Amino acid sequence: MSVTLDIRLKRANKVYHEGETVAGVIQLVCKEALQHQCISLNMEGLVNLQLSSKSVGVFEAFYNSVKPISLISCNIEVAKAGKVPAGKTEIPFEFPLTAKGNKVLYETYHGVFVNIQYSLRCDLKRSLLTKDLSRSCEFIVHSQPQISKVVPTPVNFTITPDTLQNMRERSAVPKFLIRGHLDTTNCLISQPLTGELVVENSDVPIKSIELQLVRVETCGCAEGYARDATEIQNIQIAEGNVCHSFPIPIYMVFPRLFTCPTLETTNFKVEFEVNVVIVLHDDHLITENFPLKLCRV
Repeated sequence: MSVTLDIRLKRANKVYHEGETVAGVIQLVCKEALQHQCISLNMEGLVNLQLSSKSVGVFEAFYNSVKPISLISCNIEVAKAGKVPAGKTEIPFEFPLTAKGNKVLYETYHGVFVNIQYSLRCDLKRSLLTKDLSRSCEFIVHSQPQISKVVPTPVNFTITPDTLQNMRERSAVPKFLIRGHLDTTNCLISQPLTGELVVENSDVPIKSIELQLVRVETCGCAEGYARDATEIQNIQIAEGNVCHSFPIPIYMVFPRLFTCPTLETTNFKVEFEVNVVIVLHDDHLITENFPLKLCRV
């Protein structure tokens, strides 16, 4: 027998804030009447922490600190044992979005070593000889505004061979002068990162100029922390040997779900950085790093 089970939220964008009500319907479509033992709905919010391969085994205490952190967990029985009629049936539901005890509802974030996810799961139990049905649906939680106004923190930068660090043979580096600015490193997550870059001069041709957004995730406990930086996105803002003294705009939108307001807790941290990467024709890489603070107002 063909049966379709679905969870439909009232909000099309699926975005909620703490204290609001997550509402929607469980939708059942079946050609014939459906016998069931019960229909239940579970709402869960979890922080999943994972260690990179280089960190596993370094600190024994890590194994306790990386257990999933439960932020929300509640279950309701939507329908007792009975029969669902043929056709389409919609069962409404509501859940108050409130954290367990003294827990905080962190913003939804999909990372590599830190994952903050909120989901609804509907289970339809059937008789022993028939397979149970289940359906999951993720919804998005946005944190409450941390501050009412963000104070811009503009940064000017100059990149020359003398400003470079981690160089083995400085004499082998060609001469160049690159200037620019970021309008702010104290960023609104809903607004793009903006600025400008100018290549004043370069002895060798430039192959590419890129913006690299990086997440820095830290997991651990008092005994030690594992800190890992991974790329979120890379945007090319110039290709080929660009005109000298010509302003190149810097513009980067922060991707949804893969970024969140900068977060620091007892067991984990989520921070962000942007790298301005200049690739020379001989594939030399010149990188300038800028820590960012992301927030929501």
